[in-house]
Amino acid sequence: MHIALPEGSPVIVCFGGGVDSTAMLVAMNRQGIRPDLITFADVGGEKPDTYEHVRYMDTWLDSVGFPRTTWCRKVPTDRVEYTDLEGNCVCNETLPSLAFGMKSCSIKWKHKPQDYVVMGCKRGPNQCDPHPLWVDAQARGVKPVKLIGYDAGKADIRRSKNLKESDDDFEFRYPLQQLGWERGDCIAAIIEEGLNVPIKSACYFCPASKKWELYWLAGHHPDLFERALVMEHTALTGHHSRYDEVEFGASWEDMVNNADRFPSSNTTVGLGRGFAWNQWGRVNGVVNSDGKVIMDPAEAKRLADELRGEDNALDKRSC
Repeated sequence: MHIALPEGSPVIVCFGGGVDSTAMLVAMNRQGIRPDLITFADVGGEKPDTYEHVRYMDTWLDSVGFPRTTWCRKVPTDRVEYTDLEGNCVCNETLPSLAFGMKSCSIKWKHKPQDYVVMGCKRGPNQCDPHPLWVDAQARGVKPVKLIGYDAGKADIRRSKNLKESDDDFEFRYPLQQLGWERGDCIAAIIEEGLNVPIKSACYFCPASKKWELYWLAGHHPDLFERALVMEHTALTGHHSRYDEVEFGASWEDMVNNADRFPSSNTTVGLGRGFAWNQWGRVNGVVNSDGKVIMDPAEAKRLADELRGEDNALDKRSC
C-alpha cells in the first residue's frame, strides 16, 4: 500500500505528538515522502509527556532530513487575562467545549493557530506573514495538502468519515487509513524505527478522558489532576452554573460531597459530562474533600493499568 497525495501540492503534517501522528511520519519516511512543514498546535494543556515527545522527535526528524516541528500557539488579545485554553476556561468559569458536545476549543486553539502559520494573519496579536510554501502554492494555483493522523481503527474511521477531502484552502489526506494501519500497526512501526512510543495526545483536562485515564493522571501528575478539579469546580459553581435545588434537589457541590451519583440530565455535570471528576475522585479515594490527591501514586498507576481497554494496552502510560 502507498500513500497517495495530490501531485505538486506542498505537504503539511499536522503533528499531534501521539501514536498515530508519530507513526504517520515513520510511514512517510519509509515511502520517501518529505513534508515541507510539520506543525504542532500547543494549547498549553498537553501533558508534560507529550511536550517531551514532540521535542524528542526533533532529533529523529533531523536524522531523516525532515524539517523540525513548528510549534503553533494562539496569542489572545491583551484585553483578556488568560494565555491558553486552561486559563480561558477558568477565567470564563466554563469547561472545554467538548464537555458540552461541541468542538469549538479545537477550532480556536488548534486549527486556527496552525492556519495562521501557513496562511499568515493580517492583524491582531497573531499577525504574521504567510509561510513561503503558501506563497509558492498560491503562485502555482495549487492547494497545500494537510496530512492528518487518523488511523484505520473503528474509532478513527467513525471520527473521520464525514470529513471533507478539501476546502477552499487545503486538501486533506489520511495516510494511515490509506495504508490500513490500526493502532497496533502504528505502535509496531514506531518500535521498529527505534523510537519511543508516546502517550495519547490530549489535554490533561480533556472531557473525553476515561476513568482509567484519571487514575493515570492522578498517579503520574497529581498537580495537573488537582488543577483540572479546580477548573471543573469553578465552572459548575460559577455564574454559568445551572444547578439549583429546584431542579436537582441540591447544589452541584452538595452532590459532589454527598450523592453516590449525579441524576440523569441533559445538563453537563462535570468534565466527564455524565460524571464529575471531583465526585469521582472523592468516591474512589483519589482526593480528599479539599480536592488534594491522597491516593498512593503506585496504587493509582496500578488501577489505571487494570482498567485500561485493549485499544490502549500498548501505549506508554503503563510505564
